[in-house]
Amino acid sequence: MIFKTARFQIVLLVCFFTFVAHAQDDDIGTEVINVVRPYTPSVSDAFKIKETPSLSDSVTTQKKEVSYTIFSVPVASTFTPAKGKATTVERKRPEKVFGNYATLGFGNYTSVLGEFYTNFEISREDNVDFFFKHNSSQGGIEDVVLDDKFYNSSLDVNYTSRQRDMSYNLGVGLLHQLYNWYGIAPENLFYAEQADDTGVDHSYFGASAKGNVTFDDMIFSEGDIMVRYFGDSYSSSEINARVQPKFVFDLGGQDVGLNFDVNYLSGSFDRTYSDPNIDIQHSYLNSGVHPYIRFQNEDFSINLGAKVVYGMDMENSDGDFFIYPKLNASLKLVDEFVTVYAGVDGDLVQNTYYDFTQENPFLSPTLAIAPTDLQYEGFGGVKGKFTNTISYNLRGSYKNEIGKPLFTTNENLISMTASPEGYHFGNSFRVEYDDVTTLEVFGEIQAEITTNITLGLNASYFNYTTDLSEEAFNLPDLKASGFLNAAFSEKIFGGLSLFYVGERNDSFDGSVRTLDGYFDANVHVGYNINDQLTIFAKGSNLLSDNYEKWLNTPVQGIQALAGATYKFDW
Repeated sequence: MIFKTARFQIVLLVCFFTFVAHAQDDDIGTEVINVVRPYTPSVSDAFKIKETPSLSDSVTTQKKEVSYTIFSVPVASTFTPAKGKATTVERKRPEKVFGNYATLGFGNYTSVLGEFYTNFEISREDNVDFFFKHNSSQGGIEDVVLDDKFYNSSLDVNYTSRQRDMSYNLGVGLLHQLYNWYGIAPENLFYAEQADDTGVDHSYFGASAKGNVTFDDMIFSEGDIMVRYFGDSYSSSEINARVQPKFVFDLGGQDVGLNFDVNYLSGSFDRTYSDPNIDIQHSYLNSGVHPYIRFQNEDFSINLGAKVVYGMDMENSDGDFFIYPKLNASLKLVDEFVTVYAGVDGDLVQNTYYDFTQENPFLSPTLAIAPTDLQYEGFGGVKGKFTNTISYNLRGSYKNEIGKPLFTTNENLISMTASPEGYHFGNSFRVEYDDVTTLEVFGEIQAEITTNITLGLNASYFNYTTDLSEEAFNLPDLKASGFLNAAFSEKIFGGLSLFYVGERNDSFDGSVRTLDGYFDANVHVGYNINDQLTIFAKGSNLLSDNYEKWLNTPVQGIQALAGATYKFDW
């Protein structure tokens, strides 16, 4: 039966192949196919079978129950753990604080540095301290033909009392400074001998008294008072008195304040620059009140206020009112890491002979003193931290000042006067006032690299617009500085400081002179011999650049100074 079936299948296969071979000989021909639309394949949605399959195994197995018991045998152990010992934290020996110290140092250019501070504790609440400082040099600047020595000495005495609900401070101070108008122009060197015979030295004298009182939880929160006399060896003098009481109120949980400011200035110069027989008098009384309200919490602070000032020119019996904005706000965006701030400020700034000489000691005693109307200064920026050890501050500001003081060189009057003074050789400076707008961009970064090393860098760019003068005289377009302080061990410490000031312009005999920018590098190191005695060394202007801070007035080259500081208790 199986054999017959196989033979039948073979016959069918032979017939099939015979038919196919015959069909290949026929012509298929051509046909036209019209495609109505393209084929678009689609995939049906998948679905899950919800039925549970049933098992139909013919053999099923069952788990066999297992019964077991534990037979425990105690094992004796001979291991004895050692007792734990707490780890101690290494602590540095606290540095002993002394209430007094004396410093003495000597350097090239016959320089002397001396400081002395002492503090007496009268009682648990009261103490008095004395601070004396002296810095001098006998000069010797390269290529300077006139005497360039200087002295700078000061003495301050302060009495402080700290009571339960208030504290107050009383102080007096004395000042003596000596400088020389040694900055004679190269084209006027043939007048050097005459200038030397005339004498180019001049001195400043000052005496001041000040007081401060602070109250806790009182409406009258604080008060300051200051009286200062200042004069020179050419019979110039001024008296400046200032009183600043402050009041604070609590209004619904917000601080409301009221600050008063009374500033009196009276002075005179015994001569003008061109005529020794004409004196210059000035007298001003500026009275201001500054109300404000402060809103603040942990994330933001807003201070809204304004200042109203009545400025009176008592010499000319003229006065006027000024209103200035006092607004500022800050907001923490990311805790201590990002804080944005902005504000606008203004004030009537009273310029003084004392302030001018501390910035430029080579002024002639023939100035015109007047206040500056700082109409507004708008500012804004962002500050915070990159990390817990690196902080930053970026700030931009724009301010408008009416009557801003600018230093510029006096003209040479030797050929115009029969009795020249030591400042008539084109070697002194005067003050000119101009309306100036200033755009400033400031950036700063500080880092605590380790607990013993700190680093800081900052830079400012300035752009000035003047109204009367050709240039903003003696104002730089760029300023930058940096410092690095390190404690290498408990005994050795040191530091590095860098300063850069960009180009400035000055006016001399009717033409604009450009002063090159300068770079100043300074270093100091110290060694603590013991808790009381420290020796130190300082180096200044290490690049030995006799740059001109003021026109025709070069500074000392490389300066080296070494000394010691001794700390003690009475």
